[in-house]
Amino acid sequence: MGHAKNSFSESYAKAGVDVTAGYKSVELMKQHVARTVTDGVLDGIGGFGGLFQPGLAGMEEPVLVSGTDGVGTKLKIAFLMDKHDTIGIDCVAMCVNDVICCGAKPMFFLDYIACGKNYPEKIATIVSGVAEGCVQAGCALIGGETAEHPGMMPDEEYDLAGFTVGIVDKKKVLNPQTQKAGDVLIAIASSGVHSNGFSLVRKVFTVNEQNLARHFADLGSTLGECLLTPTRIYVKPVLSLIEQVPVKAISHITGGGFYENIPRSLPEGLTARIPRSNVQVLPVFDLIARTGNIPERDMFNTFNMGVGMIVSVAAEDADRAVAVLNAAGEHAYVLGELVAGDEGVIIE
Repeated sequence: MGHAKNSFSESYAKAGVDVTAGYKSVELMKQHVARTVTDGVLDGIGGFGGLFQPGLAGMEEPVLVSGTDGVGTKLKIAFLMDKHDTIGIDCVAMCVNDVICCGAKPMFFLDYIACGKNYPEKIATIVSGVAEGCVQAGCALIGGETAEHPGMMPDEEYDLAGFTVGIVDKKKVLNPQTQKAGDVLIAIASSGVHSNGFSLVRKVFTVNEQNLARHFADLGSTLGECLLTPTRIYVKPVLSLIEQVPVKAISHITGGGFYENIPRSLPEGLTARIPRSNVQVLPVFDLIARTGNIPERDMFNTFNMGVGMIVSVAAEDADRAVAVLNAAGEHAYVLGELVAGDEGVIIE
């Protein structure tokens, strides 16, 4: 780790950028980053690049799989509640849950934080959430960037994005083309709204500090606590499932809901048929639909509705898949099946 012992620019500070705040935030975040170190990490943070040596033992043709995403307008909830320690979990989740859809194991993660003003303790708190997400995903936080952007956004605000790189042996990459009519779709429950559809959520609830502090009996919490619940990270249970059951395809249910994400893992000529009564909708989505008077089609085309991931397996493997996922601490159940047709998704 290099030390910038005499680095300070008075002119830059007057322009709104305090380089010394950056050094302090790095010092404060080191303890969080240390939690994420895995065998492949070669160096500490602070260099120009993050070094990682992948374990290739037993792999014939290693394939790198990358994913990138941000947290979106869910950040507005964090700003209003002045709670910044979980939003990093969302950032990691949106990336790692994507790369496992083809069977890859995430190796490392880098984050990028742009802020109006660098408050070192606040930045370190954000990074503590990123680190927690990395621990849950079994990947290392090997670098990142914090950039002060005075004038681009208010001092108190920030944007958070990141990316991950995973690895999988080419022969083990999931092949959705192997799916056929009669295959079963397994749902893995979400923890809530995750990190998608928040522009609509904010419109429905006229989100402000007062409304976020309201307690809802059917949520069992305040609205703010419910909305800020971090995205569930499915890496370890799903990778465990892939080892034990022949998984054909996986869909990560993010923005665009069922209608956009499920077809991405379907070959031509197959349609996902999901009985509406099978979907175990979380109370928060009923509340959103009721409060905003939102048609059910729009709900299923915007939100995860309580289903964070969908796994496709042969009918004879369905019971075992559900059992393996539940044993790993998830809530999994049979959601629907694949049928012939080109409608994409039918919810009836």
